[in-house]
Amino acid sequence: MRDFLNKPIDNAPLIAFRMLFGGLLAYQCFYYIYEGWIWRNLIRPRFTFSHIGFEWLQPLPGHGMYYYFAFMGCSAIAVCAGFFYRISLALFTLLWAGIYLMQKTTYNNHHYLIILICIIMLFMPAHRYASADANRTGKTALTMPDWCRQIMIFQMAVVYVFASVAKFYPGWMDGTFSSITLNRYADVHEIPVLREHWVHLFVAWGGILFDLLIVPLLLWKRTRLPAVALLLIFHAFNSITLKIGIFPFLALAIVVFFFDPNNIRRLFFRHKPVLTDQILQSEYRRTSPFATTLIIAYIAIQIALPLRHWFIKGDVLWTEEGHRLSWRMMLRDRKGDLKFRVVDRKTGDSIPYDITDEITRKQLSALKTHPDMIWQMAQRIKAQMAQKGLDVAVFADVTNSINRGPSRRLIDPETDLANADWNYFGHADWILLPQ
Repeated sequence: MRDFLNKPIDNAPLIAFRMLFGGLLAYQCFYYIYEGWIWRNLIRPRFTFSHIGFEWLQPLPGHGMYYYFAFMGCSAIAVCAGFFYRISLALFTLLWAGIYLMQKTTYNNHHYLIILICIIMLFMPAHRYASADANRTGKTALTMPDWCRQIMIFQMAVVYVFASVAKFYPGWMDGTFSSITLNRYADVHEIPVLREHWVHLFVAWGGILFDLLIVPLLLWKRTRLPAVALLLIFHAFNSITLKIGIFPFLALAIVVFFFDPNNIRRLFFRHKPVLTDQILQSEYRRTSPFATTLIIAYIAIQIALPLRHWFIKGDVLWTEEGHRLSWRMMLRDRKGDLKFRVVDRKTGDSIPYDITDEITRKQLSALKTHPDMIWQMAQRIKAQMAQKGLDVAVFADVTNSINRGPSRRLIDPETDLANADWNYFGHADWILLPQ
């Protein structure tokens, strides 16, 4: 096992990926400034729905978040150039994780994936060739241990395989969700063929098979190039219809780890020396037992997180418990209705509360369908009323429908959410299960 992890190989894929990854991160940061994402999600709202436990993490006041993202973008450029690589990447990772934890109204799996890749890259010698650091210090390397390549392949396998497994439910397999998505797109762009049921089934089952098979196809040399072409088509389609940010391009960038490192060297670094036995022997470094343990632990966690919802009562598609960090991407169309009832505990009188004064329309849309956000809003209402000297109970009347099916009650309307507990690792009893 350790010899397999230690085997030195050409580091061309890692160096090429560092440049591509840093460039994509910089693009994402500056695009969010330009496109208005920061204004809509971080500046305009009075507060953001942070991940539970991180409610203290709120956007900077004024134009602070623009400077925040500009600094992240500059850090990403430094990563691309290999300029103080680990410091730059550590700063970017910390700041990007802050954004991820700060708001979940707009939740994207690729935001989480970026954090994971950043953490992995922090431990990789991606600055030892074709970098400002190598030029500055004179410390260069032509190889990397093989675990650098294997861990990236593993990470993408986790993303795709669990995304495929999550699609094995009736609303996906019968084309219901794809029909909702494609009909919406067809209405806007007037593309009649996208309304055909056979197209909906083709997209649904094509998505299942693509996610399940793309990594094996990339690993096998005979199917690698056709798999890359398929990857281009698949992600181009998703990028156009689903608007999922840089993930399609990030997935394509990671493909460099599937190819023979010598081919990547010839494609990206024509003047890079060919590895000889002498170079391989001189640059051989044995991975420490501690590092090996970290790799094994990381692999175990990445497998366990997407499986955890099987050990939580109820269907994750309905309860959302165990949904995040599980690669359950673009799976269902969910709509809801929500009304809070605030009651003075001392008098029993209802207190008028207009939630639209507190949150944006986009926040309200997400709030209606996410039990954790509903619970957080109840806690916020309780805190606001406490500032006025009132002790209140907060009840929520919530109904949801999945893929435009029948509406069902999501939250127990008799449960005082202001005094209910959030279950971090199991099922919250006040989330009602369909009968």
